[in-house]
Amino acid sequence: MSERHAENVANLLIGAAALGAAVYVLKTPALRRMLWGLTRNALTAAGPAWVMAETRRGWADGADSHQQPGI
Repeated sequence: MSERHAENVANLLIGAAALGAAVYVLKTPALRRMLWGLTRNALTAAGPAWVMAETRRGWADGADSHQQPGI
């Protein structure tokens, strides 16, 4: 078996396992509620954190552009 063939087989097995786990989680009500709760928490935490990081980066880039001579 070549390395490329082994990688393809491994990818297929990992994909099948992930699909099976997703079906199991979505069919089990308690796990489905936990999944949606974790998703909601991740989105509500990641959004404001991203906005703050972009604001800081923009503030720093703006301050740097005013200090460069000749611009």
